[in-house]
Amino acid sequence: MAVPVDRRYTAEHEWVRLDGDTATVGITEYAAEKLGDVVFVDLPQAGSEAAEGSVVGEIESTKSVGELFAPVTGEVVEANDAVASSPELVNSDPYGEGWLIRVRVAEPARLEELLDATAYAALIGDGE
Repeated sequence: MAVPVDRRYTAEHEWVRLDGDTATVGITEYAAEKLGDVVFVDLPQAGSEAAEGSVVGEIESTKSVGELFAPVTGEVVEANDAVASSPELVNSDPYGEGWLIRVRVAEPARLEELLDATAYAALIGDGE
């Protein structure tokens, strides 16, 4: 299973890739596989605040409804409209076109506290 090394991960199976002070957030391939076919995604509006660890959206699949947690604190600057209209992108391209939100991060250095690719791979390896 792919675990790209250019991003950080949470134990809740979100990924974060920082570009300047803006973080792109999505769910991992592992999470997408566990959810099954994603049929609906509810994302926060641009301009809303995201607090680290808080629920900022929902991902509904044929199996269940999962919550999207904010892995960082900051202002939501963009929600991926493409996944709102084509939620299957979360399954088919979780690390690319299936990204969920972009957040202007209040404290970029806090991303260092998240899991790196090696630690996340170990986490999901233990969970299978």
